Amino acid sequence: MRHKALYRIFAAMHWIELLPDWRLILLIVFCSIAFIQICYYLFFFLRLALHRPSRRDSSQTHAVSVVVCARDEAANLAVNLPGILVQDYPSTHEVIVVNDNSYDESKYILEELHRAYRQLHIVELRQEAKMIPGKKFPLSVGVKTAKYEILLLTDADCVPASEHWIRSMQDAYGDQTEIVLGYGAFHKTAGFLNKLIRWETFHTALQYLSYALAKVPYMGVGRNLSYKKSVFFRHKGFSSHNHIPGGDDDLFINMAANKKNAAINIAPESFTLSKPAGSWKQWMSQKRRHYSTGKYYKPLHKFLLGLYAASHFLLYPLLIAALIYTDWRIVLSFFGFRFLLQAFVFWKTMRKLNEKDLFPLFPVFDIWMFLYYLIFAPALVRKPRATWK
Repeated sequence: MRHKALYRIFAAMHWIELLPDWRLILLIVFCSIAFIQICYYLFFFLRLALHRPSRRDSSQTHAVSVVVCARDEAANLAVNLPGILVQDYPSTHEVIVVNDNSYDESKYILEELHRAYRQLHIVELRQEAKMIPGKKFPLSVGVKTAKYEILLLTDADCVPASEHWIRSMQDAYGDQTEIVLGYGAFHKTAGFLNKLIRWETFHTALQYLSYALAKVPYMGVGRNLSYKKSVFFRHKGFSSHNHIPGGDDDLFINMAANKKNAAINIAPESFTLSKPAGSWKQWMSQKRRHYSTGKYYKPLHKFLLGLYAASHFLLYPLLIAALIYTDWRIVLSFFGFRFLLQAFVFWKTMRKLNEKDLFPLFPVFDIWMFLYYLIFAPALVRKPRATWK
């Protein structure tokens, strides 16, 4: 009996020796995570880095309706709206400002601007929409008021980066195009917070613009977005997500865009510029409000975005552990290839989006994304606020 017991013990020990070493498992896991990141850069992000707008033999100017929603935005309207009203656009266009129950001086500023610019049309809302929180009701009113098929949307705190903004955005429409995704940048100011805000904006744009080029469009930003009026009515506006305060831009695009009807525009004259948040608290509140809509995206988009975020989140903790406990040469080979590929993509894309001053800091910001995911992940499950201002 004793011999049989010893035999079973030795057999069990031999079986344990056949198990993979935990350090090998760690190395495999790290390499897998790094490989996932490399795949995203090669398949998605490299498209934007190498993107060149297709040349056209001729261009057409469409009639355009610019729609801006404002609530207690008197100061922003006074500063930014003239930049929209003085656009150099040879074709018919109008600028519609929906003044949503403002209590400040917005009404009087708009009336004064209307005297100088006849293309400005003002819609005054004096009653709150019941059961439709956020910006969707005033934006729907603006769309319904618009005379023309091409809609160009921006916010009251945004100003076009050039006097050719309307011309550039509408010029991106092709035969099958119904949606044009633009880049909404932020003004460059002193301070680390400004760079961090612009980095996050760049990183988000890198994703939604690259995905659109890969025929998987999933969102746009209301600071610089264009679509056809017929698309809005074909999808019954925001009716499928009217109960959600946010999502007038990203959720609508997530629903309406497909591999054939969405285009991007990253020409510098097509950009808009916004004033960034002035404090960490304000910025974090804005980002939490934005991420609260992500859980309503289509399953494919949630999977792709979730896999990228999870692999990005795990990369640096696994890198440290793998460097300590495994073969550092293999670890640095995978990480080094990812780093060089990332540097190439960022340099090329930052130049296109006029954010190249961020490039020297990209390793710092890339590590910061670990904390970023920790901070904002709860917003994906938290109930969003019921107001848009």
